[in-house]
Amino acid sequence: MAEGYERGLGTRQIQMLAIGGTIGTGLFLGAGKNIAKAGPSLILMYAVAGLALFFVMRALGELLMYRRADGGFADYAREFMGPFWGYATAWTYWIIWVTTGMAELTAAGEYVRYWWPEFDQWKTALIALVVLFVVNLISVKIFGELEFWFAMVKVAAIVGMIVVGLGVLVIGFSDAGKTASVTNLWSHGGVFPEGFGATLMTLQMVMFAYLGVELVGVTAGEAKDPEKNIPKAINALPIRFALFYLGSLLVILSVISWTEFEEGTSPFVLAFTKIGIPAAAGIVNFVVLTAALSSCNAGGLYSTSRMLRTAGANGDGPKVLARLNGRGVPVLTVVISAVVMGIGVVVNAVVPDKAFEYITSVSTGGAIMVWAVIVVSHLVYRRRVRAGLVPGSEYRMPWAPYSSWAVLAFFVLVTVLIAWEADTRVALYVMAGWLVLVAVAWPLVRRGSSAGRGAEKETVVA
Repeated sequence: MAEGYERGLGTRQIQMLAIGGTIGTGLFLGAGKNIAKAGPSLILMYAVAGLALFFVMRALGELLMYRRADGGFADYAREFMGPFWGYATAWTYWIIWVTTGMAELTAAGEYVRYWWPEFDQWKTALIALVVLFVVNLISVKIFGELEFWFAMVKVAAIVGMIVVGLGVLVIGFSDAGKTASVTNLWSHGGVFPEGFGATLMTLQMVMFAYLGVELVGVTAGEAKDPEKNIPKAINALPIRFALFYLGSLLVILSVISWTEFEEGTSPFVLAFTKIGIPAAAGIVNFVVLTAALSSCNAGGLYSTSRMLRTAGANGDGPKVLARLNGRGVPVLTVVISAVVMGIGVVVNAVVPDKAFEYITSVSTGGAIMVWAVIVVSHLVYRRRVRAGLVPGSEYRMPWAPYSSWAVLAFFVLVTVLIAWEADTRVALYVMAGWLVLVAVAWPLVRRGSSAGRGAEKETVVA
């Protein structure tokens, strides 16, 4: 472990980071547009995507129990797929979270317009980026604790929505109680009101909503007692998915007909407004604003800067990236990540209406690649276990390798769907260009950081 980092994440922090990682803008904001596109059938897409991601996490969990990798899952790609894939995974995961940070900045701009409709969303994005950039330069010591409480806020918002919604359904209070009914799930055109094809087209945004679940693997290097805490966090994922995604959407779509939703509207804010609790709607809007800023802070700046430092320490990037200042902050990598995230501010200024969709599609495309690398690394690992080349793990992925191939087939389907629509197809162009850049830079990076080869085993926490 490199100087400046410590294994300080305990059980409650790992658990809440795992929960917080699966609750973000994709649910709080993106679900509104998808409800308008697919109606109640969106719930089915969240269930299918959640199942696929659970298998990805079980594959990652098995790898983590085989050998804890301080450099995250890029280390497994390096071991089981080759050095190039370790390098490509580390840098691709960096670009994923940079673009996700852009999406969160976009969401923050849209949330602020709830109070000030005339305030340009790119201005909010710029202000938020500058503030978070300064915070990340000051200190990293309170990261785990801050994200614990940020996750608590998000959980409280969803649980509160579920409780209030159930109250409307059971007791019938407020004006919404007159029309609230579970029959809203099928009485306005059926479960698939726009057809099964329209439902499938929501998968891109649904997959984005789950981006962050793999952060459990990234934080493993900083976890206390990972052999106990990591499997516990992964095994609890189905319950979290069922409660926070399926449960909240089931309640919201029972209280409010899907026909009332539109793009750019948070389902949670709309639900409280329709129930007749405008103050609560404002509070929820504040909650989801802080959730977006939290994700931008933790994933967009904190994680990305650490990933760049990992690349520098492993020889997958210039050695200068591994430097820390006197407070243990990788200043250069924070600056690089913040500057690249600034592209999101430009996108918000140029195409504000399409900014969120463009940015999330790029994030989803990169995430699918990284999740696929995890699954493929697991397939190779299992093959080597059967050959007696590496030790097996007691924490195993169910039904492998059949479940692994099923997940990979699902990712192929999502990729085809992303290519189907012009607005999301841009993600594939961007990712293709990114992979070409990564491939071209590979020999240059390895030649310029040959001194890092001997340090590959001394990876640092991403």
